[in-house]
Amino acid sequence: MVKEEQELANRPDNTAFTQQRLPAWQPMLSAGIVIPGFVLIGLAFIGIGVALFVTSRSIQVLEFDYTGVDQNSPCFKCSDPKVLNCVCNLNFSIDSLFKGTVFFYYGLSNYYQNFRKYGVSKDDVQLSGDLTNFKTPSDTCSPYAYDSNNQPIVPCGSIANSMFNDAFKLYQIINGTNTLVPFDGKGIAWWTDYNIKYRNPSITPLKNAFNNTVKPIFWSKPAYELDTSDPANNGFINQNFLVWMRRAALPNFRKLYGRINEGDYAQGLPAGNYSLEIAYNYPVLSFDGRKKVVFSNVSWMGGKNEFLGIAYLVIGSMCVFMSIVMLIVYAKFKFPEEDGVPGH
Repeated sequence: MVKEEQELANRPDNTAFTQQRLPAWQPMLSAGIVIPGFVLIGLAFIGIGVALFVTSRSIQVLEFDYTGVDQNSPCFKCSDPKVLNCVCNLNFSIDSLFKGTVFFYYGLSNYYQNFRKYGVSKDDVQLSGDLTNFKTPSDTCSPYAYDSNNQPIVPCGSIANSMFNDAFKLYQIINGTNTLVPFDGKGIAWWTDYNIKYRNPSITPLKNAFNNTVKPIFWSKPAYELDTSDPANNGFINQNFLVWMRRAALPNFRKLYGRINEGDYAQGLPAGNYSLEIAYNYPVLSFDGRKKVVFSNVSWMGGKNEFLGIAYLVIGSMCVFMSIVMLIVYAKFKFPEEDGVPGH
């Protein structure tokens, strides 16, 4: 008796929803629906593909390798690891207006930022501004948690230690005079990185938070000197630092260094001669890597990428082709009951 009462108490209400008596609709797929559907989908994909492909082809891109492997490369002298504080100049010309905003990237190849041990080699608590982990970095930072004198490294870990440190200055050559083209480095990192994930310690001046710590081994200056002219771009919230800490998924990648959208260059880079001054510091030849710089503008679909447009065109063409095949098969092998012949 008790068991029956429990079953009645657990029984759902006698409604159409709880008893699954709601009206339902199930499509009956037929040739008259499937074939036109494939045609419409195919035509829509082809239209999108054409738009994406044409837009991608209209995007301007300038790419230069400055690794310095070839002897005729302007940076060949700097590729020697024994040469310190080397500066080389990459000269190039633009035939027509490079429409802006122009995005300036640096690129690396054969560089595996997605390697598991490399990816976990950082201290998120330290990077959030917690002073506790300034003195005792996380074990995940090993072997870049302490230096040879057992001093804690801040920021610790392989990612921070390997931060890209080549520097660039772009000049337009006008009547033999170099005119500096300004790079805008603000807002190039993810909003969540700058405002939530990475924070500086709430200590003024910032330098005091790094007392009794040392800079990463590969760095030439500590974190609190990454940009002394702008407190909002210094320390752990430095834009270039944040861009580097956002790891790339593939071994060949490029990262945003700055934008060209100010002053006389608000509309882009005018036609003319240019010189890119490169402070060559970052070694890549030891692991057969390559370095490059990229100038690019963007469109409503983003940067230059013809693959997406080609993929839409291929899928759309396949849909139209399959609709033709299905139409032929249906016209030749349609079943008798679909001809109006009554069944048995």
